[in-house]
Amino acid sequence: MRLKRGARGEADETNILRDLVAKTGAPKTFIEFGFHPVKFNCAAFAYSPDWQGLLIDGSAEQVEDAKVLLPSRIDIRNAFLSLDNLDFIRTRFERVGVLSIDVDGNDYWFLERLIDIEPSIISIEYNASFGQASVTVPYDPTFVRHEKHPTGWYHGTSLAAVAKLCRRSGYGLAEVSSYGANAFFTKSGNLDPATAWKPNRDRDEWSGTTAAQQWDAIKSLPLVTV
Repeated sequence: MRLKRGARGEADETNILRDLVAKTGAPKTFIEFGFHPVKFNCAAFAYSPDWQGLLIDGSAEQVEDAKVLLPSRIDIRNAFLSLDNLDFIRTRFERVGVLSIDVDGNDYWFLERLIDIEPSIISIEYNASFGQASVTVPYDPTFVRHEKHPTGWYHGTSLAAVAKLCRRSGYGLAEVSSYGANAFFTKSGNLDPATAWKPNRDRDEWSGTTAAQQWDAIKSLPLVTV
């Protein structure tokens, strides 16, 4: 997992989570997979002594860096996740305050499997390159983003698709990060995904393209409509 967003984007997501934790009275536990050892959505909670957390990433190097940098009470594990090895996530905490998913691939399918642990807050990356289409990439346990398409634009789930998934379990959209990278869901969220959607500002800037142009480049690839 590489670092994708600049400091402004990360600060925005951290502040959103802090506000939602205060509003929901979420328990002080988090599970985050797909993370960078310095900047990740729940970083502020990792350094707060009254929080417990589980961090998971497929990069052994980043996991070792995180073990050096973060408090020892944070459980940090190296694992390439699939639908066949999620049980340790399901049982790690009795109640989960924040579940944060950003794996650049099977995000939708992992959330579908884990949503019944009923976290107070769900943070999940959405792929703005999918625009308003209600789609996700097909499940592939060996999914590697840049091997699927050289642009890196083909991965994960659209905001519309993940909002439908969350709605079935009683969650509504509570916030979208200003850089168009992460969506946040709570039981009281009531935003309209179609109007709350934002383009991925970092992606648009470095590629010199728009979300519509990105969609044109990948829309013929395999997609699951949900």
